[in-house]
Amino acid sequence: MSNFWDTVWLILMTFVLVAYLLVLFQIIVDLFRDKNLGGFSKAIWFIGLIFLPFLTALLYIIARGRGMSERQAAAVHEARAETDAYIRNIAGGKSAAGQIAEAKALLDAGTINAEEFAKLKAKALG
Repeated sequence: MSNFWDTVWLILMTFVLVAYLLVLFQIIVDLFRDKNLGGFSKAIWFIGLIFLPFLTALLYIIARGRGMSERQAAAVHEARAETDAYIRNIAGGKSAAGQIAEAKALLDAGTINAEEFAKLKAKALG
């Protein structure tokens, strides 16, 4: 029976270690991301994370947790905006009105007929 509880304890401690490492890496990333915190303050937090890791991590989350979440949300928003801009750039990102205007120009030039214009218009709107 001792072997079972040793295994349970090992699994529990592994979970705690992985969770702590994730929090530690989040704190380190947040320290690099924060532009308002000075270099000396960042160095103090790093030294604290080295010598008193659990206490410093707990204090950091309590003292700077709200700012940490705001910086994370801003980074995610910025990454999403950059991704959307890249996709629009690659895809050609023409609006429906622009597509209809191009189709109308083709219709007026006689390149397409009224039926094809109607299909292109429906595609642009739908």
